[in-house]
Amino acid sequence: MSPSSPLPGSELPHVDFHTFLLSLASSAMVHLGRVPDPSGAELETNLAMARQTIDILVMLRDKTHGNLDANEAVLLDRVLHDLRLAWVEESKAKYS
Repeated sequence: MSPSSPLPGSELPHVDFHTFLLSLASSAMVHLGRVPDPSGAELETNLAMARQTIDILVMLRDKTHGNLDANEAVLLDRVLHDLRLAWVEESKAKYS
């Protein structure tokens, strides 16, 4: 069985750059308290973890500069824009 083959009984979705970005963005949104944790835990805001995930996306953008197709670059820019706005809103709410 190759490393990309799913284990029997575990049908995982295909992972490409788009799903990878959206997975990181979803994680950040959980940390921002904007979407529920898939584990069923209560909404909780963790600005430090959200900031780290945003920083990971920035690093990914910087390291992949010039190697993304137009759709990938646009998605990454939009995800970063949306997450940064959400982070600012949550940090203002928390510290106001």
